[in-house]
Amino acid sequence: MGHFVFGTTPHNLNMIKLFVGLGNPGPEYEATRHNAGFWWVDELARELKTHFVMDKSYYAMVARTTVNGQTVWLLKPQTFMNLCGKSVASLARFFKIQPQEILVVHDELDIVPGEAKLKLGGSHAGHNGLRDIHAQLGTDAYWRLRLGVGHPGVKSEVVDWVLRKPSLDHRIAIDQCVERSLKALPNFLAGEMDKATMVVHTSKPPRPKLPKPIPPAD
Repeated sequence: MGHFVFGTTPHNLNMIKLFVGLGNPGPEYEATRHNAGFWWVDELARELKTHFVMDKSYYAMVARTTVNGQTVWLLKPQTFMNLCGKSVASLARFFKIQPQEILVVHDELDIVPGEAKLKLGGSHAGHNGLRDIHAQLGTDAYWRLRLGVGHPGVKSEVVDWVLRKPSLDHRIAIDQCVERSLKALPNFLAGEMDKATMVVHTSKPPRPKLPKPIPPAD
């Protein structure tokens, strides 16, 4: 499987060609924490002025566009979380997209709402979506953008937590994080993953504004 090549800069060889948002299909899941990946790729589609359509060949809502002469794919698997690898692997194999050219965006329990982390490879850490993508791709060597949704504090409550809507404060923090992390898009599309990491990791959630101290009376 060869890489697509365009332009003269070698880092384009590693550009992200497939953006995958993880979530569960159906209106009852739309606003739940587990669907944070869907929220991110929906914003990406708006940014790139493209639209999702259902494609049964890939068990997913799919959007495609062209950036600098290169096809870029957006994917929202419609198989439910624990089977989403089938969708990712089928599209990636058909279009000869390498694992390191895939960015999977997903909810992350171990990061607070409002923060995100970017990483290449590593454990699925119990995330059912990542577990299936690992299995179907046969490798962990793809990129992940981990959107913080916080942790309920008790392991037994995790399933209920991710399938519930976040509080309004948390949802605002996650939405702001989506907006900030999308500023790394030019870097993702240029294969500049070091720069993308800096953009994502230096975007700290805004601190609450404290009231100004009242100056002492003369």
